[in-house]
Amino acid sequence: MATTPSLLPPPESAAPKEGGAAAAAADGGGGGVVAAVLRRWRREDLLERGSLLLRGSAWVFSLIALVVMASNKHGDWRNFHRYQEYRYLVVITALAVLYLTVQVLRQAYQLSGRIDPVRKPTAEIIDFAGDQLIAYLLISALSAAIPLTDRLHRVIHNTFVDSCAASISMAFFAFVALALSALVSGFRLSKQSYI
Repeated sequence: MATTPSLLPPPESAAPKEGGAAAAAADGGGGGVVAAVLRRWRREDLLERGSLLLRGSAWVFSLIALVVMASNKHGDWRNFHRYQEYRYLVVITALAVLYLTVQVLRQAYQLSGRIDPVRKPTAEIIDFAGDQLIAYLLISALSAAIPLTDRLHRVIHNTFVDSCAASISMAFFAFVALALSALVSGFRLSKQSYI
């Protein structure tokens, strides 16, 4: 009597192999490669959104610092434009607002699913260098304005000095957000493939 061959696999091969995705990748299944690519895409998306959040918060802080200092006019010696340190802070925060506006709009355009108008390696270099340059300019303006505000605060307490201190603190928060954004940009630049 002839037996029909079984279409089922032998029982020992039906048991799951140890190693899961790594074993599937070794067998040629490609499960490990797909998982690695998905992890990389998630990490890049998280970095992109984090960078946008940091630049957006730096934009808000810079704008507040600019508006508070530029509107700090109370007559006679209590006008910001009479002090070159405060004028320098206004110029740098205005430059930061301009740079961050362009960067936030570019990143929002890119995250909406459109192609970045700047090519990938060039965009990474511009992001890193721009974030660092504006962060250094902000800390430079802060280091010029803080001693003057401290001297004025020791002599008199009024709205002018308090507004200067508020503007300086907002510019400092903008610096911190941009410095963190520069770290993210540097990490993304270091992971950039040039092949």
